[in-house]
Amino acid sequence: MLVFRSFAGWRLADLGPDLAAGLTLAAIAIPEQMATARLGSFPPLTGFVVFIAGTIGFAALGSNRVLSVGADSTITPIFAGTLLSLASGGSPAHIGLAMVLAVMTGAIVAAGGIFRLGWIADLLSIPVMTGFLAGIAIHIAVSQLPTLLGVPGGGDRMVERLSAVLGQIAVTNFYSLALGAGVFAVIFASEKLDKRIPGALIGLVVATLLTVGLDLEKHGVATIDKIAGDLPGIANVLPAIDDVIRLLPLALIVAAVVMIQTAATTRAFAEGNDPPDVSRDFIGVGFAGILSGLAGGFAVNASPPRTGAVSATGGRSQLAGLAAAAIVAALLFFGTALLAHIPIAALAGVLFFVAQRIVRVSVFAALWRQSLAEFTLIIATMGAIVFLPIQTGVGLGILLSLLHGIWTMTRVQAVEFERITGTTIWWPTKGERLDGVLVLGFQAPLAFINAEIFSRGARHEIDAHPKLKLIVLEASSIAEIDYTAAQSLTALLNYCRQRNIDVAVSRLESIRAQKEFERYGLRALIGDDHFFHSVDEAVMKLRPSRGL
Repeated sequence: MLVFRSFAGWRLADLGPDLAAGLTLAAIAIPEQMATARLGSFPPLTGFVVFIAGTIGFAALGSNRVLSVGADSTITPIFAGTLLSLASGGSPAHIGLAMVLAVMTGAIVAAGGIFRLGWIADLLSIPVMTGFLAGIAIHIAVSQLPTLLGVPGGGDRMVERLSAVLGQIAVTNFYSLALGAGVFAVIFASEKLDKRIPGALIGLVVATLLTVGLDLEKHGVATIDKIAGDLPGIANVLPAIDDVIRLLPLALIVAAVVMIQTAATTRAFAEGNDPPDVSRDFIGVGFAGILSGLAGGFAVNASPPRTGAVSATGGRSQLAGLAAAAIVAALLFFGTALLAHIPIAALAGVLFFVAQRIVRVSVFAALWRQSLAEFTLIIATMGAIVFLPIQTGVGLGILLSLLHGIWTMTRVQAVEFERITGTTIWWPTKGERLDGVLVLGFQAPLAFINAEIFSRGARHEIDAHPKLKLIVLEASSIAEIDYTAAQSLTALLNYCRQRNIDVAVSRLESIRAQKEFERYGLRALIGDDHFFHSVDEAVMKLRPSRGL
């Protein structure tokens, strides 16, 4: 199916579970989408428009049956600061910039799906992603402190904002604090009891009833009615071309994060026995972002918690999301009066819960015990997100992740294999050696970043065995080889030839590596009859020929 793929095989019997899941999703999405819109300095009801557009867009072109798309607290802090530096929050210019960014980001993500760039989802390692999320959580918490405490906020940088809040802490509005903390407590307790309980919605309803019943607005408690603004639409002021150009690096960063989170979510909630179609879901999320931008909203992302809720409550297709979008649309067009008295401190409570939920404390603890080097990566990434402009911090996080991967590959050394006594198995462990035979393995792709390390290690082993007659390269882990590594391996073969040492290759299993051995002339240099399916086969066939 070209469109509405998640409905393939849908039956009438699936209607009930889908509608029940849609009701649960709506209960979760209503408070969350308003809170996330507030996080980005948009009118709260903008979050409804984003959720509706995101849901329809993904349902049309996505593949995953339960994935939920909409406003997301992971990416909103990334673009919020840049947009606010270009236009005041909620202004036509601000909304226009957000629309353009949403369309740009959506187009990049969709292109990633069309060109099958799912590998981008692997750009962030778990330690870097953990640090990134922890930094985002701190941004969310600090940005919501003024709202929670009912005090003025200020400052563009994290330290400035925190300093401004601490300077006003003496005038804290304890009604606002109590409402926000109460909503947080209700959500926290609900999740502990049963994740399907819509704790955020319950908390917002109770907070609103208390605000109205106790007339807390007279005591300085701000409500949505006082900060709502107009519903989003086509902005009256279109962004200047210079601003659009300035948004391009930000769009690339946001798109990368969207791809990473979308891939993780669609893999975690794959349905049936078929592998998840990550590329197709990129197209769906990308189209959802474009639709959100055209509707007057901002960038969207896949949501792991909302997706998990749909899956847990028995959702069978994207009909669950469409049902939730219909409920949200009805509230948007016919029930805004019901939302007017929601205290914004309650929305801050929702966001504080989101912030603490995305901090992966278990990963912090595990890496502290198991790998201090990777724990340092968490701290470095978190610090970059917190103390640098957030988009710079995200870019630096991606760079740190790539450098970590490169560093890991450069630590691989040439390893000597020995035969396990009484078997034909050769293994990188203590066993038995055969006189005049050296078996070497390299447990990584051979590339420019580690070719010299392999060559240097191999020469060291050769020099340490002066009576060598045969070297066998155990190549099962060499998935590919580039030009630089091929030249290095050629030099090593010539080094062996000068010492009258025969060289064979065993277990070159990678099809790509086999083609590259052909392309770079290595197979011809080594000889077709010197490639074997096992180390033992190579040793048995070539060892006698050398009179060993």
